[in-house]
Amino acid sequence: MSGARRAAVALLTVSLALTGCAAGASDSGADSKGLSAAKPAEGAEGAGAADRGYEADKGAATTEKPAPALQRQHVIRTAELAVEVEDAAGALATARRVTEGAGGHVANESTERIDETHMTSRVVLRVPQDAYDAVLGELAGAGRLLSRKADAKDVTEQVVDVESRIATQRASVDRVRGLMDRATRLSDVVTLEGELSRRQADLESLLAQQASLKDRTTMATITLELMEETERAPDSEDRPGFGDALAGGWNALVAALAWAGIVLAAAAPWLAVALLGYLVWRLLVRSRARRAERSPAPEPEVPGEPVGRQAPGAGAGAEE
Repeated sequence: MSGARRAAVALLTVSLALTGCAAGASDSGADSKGLSAAKPAEGAEGAGAADRGYEADKGAATTEKPAPALQRQHVIRTAELAVEVEDAAGALATARRVTEGAGGHVANESTERIDETHMTSRVVLRVPQDAYDAVLGELAGAGRLLSRKADAKDVTEQVVDVESRIATQRASVDRVRGLMDRATRLSDVVTLEGELSRRQADLESLLAQQASLKDRTTMATITLELMEETERAPDSEDRPGFGDALAGGWNALVAALAWAGIVLAAAAPWLAVALLGYLVWRLLVRSRARRAERSPAPEPEVPGEPVGRQAPGAGAGAEE
């Protein structure tokens, strides 16, 4: 009986061991299947997360604008100076030398002589922007500064706009040229040639604006006016003296006589007419007076006596 039990126990142990191995194998197969099934799911979930992250980054990139790069500032600088100097010709030569030494040039110049001893000069100088302040200070110190005006205008936006429009216009010209190369009908070629001419003209206008802006932002403009000193009166208080009073009285007398002469000249025609009228009136009055003197005066009549009756003794006297 003991041997049979031992054989039964051994058989049971072997069966249990085989059952456990089979279960382990099935469990391991199930685990491997589960892992293989889970991997695609995890891959799909990871891919979806990656796609969502990319879309989020893309949306952030479209909504958030990148920080603009620092652009070069374009400024147009101009200045006007008026300086009183002892010698305008010498100061003008100095201004030319200073401008040329700074790398600039003289754009315009005009000189005018006021009298035999004094003259004035006006010159327009173009100097590089880097030497603008130094040249301006040196020119202002050439003599006694009378006036100074400086101006700085920022045209950076205008320069950037012109550059952008030039790039767009060039691309437009290239497109029209490409269409001309592929055109086969004569009407299309003629239309495209007209369009190309118009766009090239616009491009040339933009290029001219760009060149003008580049010149004005690269070279500053200084307008310098040089005037020689005039003689000043020694009396600083400017009080009139005896000579000044005498000269003033003489000038007043001469002015009064001149005005009187002008008034007389203006009244001369009226005076001539009045004198002629007076002479005519005198002639008429005198002629009447002479006629009155020549005619006898009438005898006075005696009241109550007949007209034809003579006074006594009148006839006798007449007869005698």
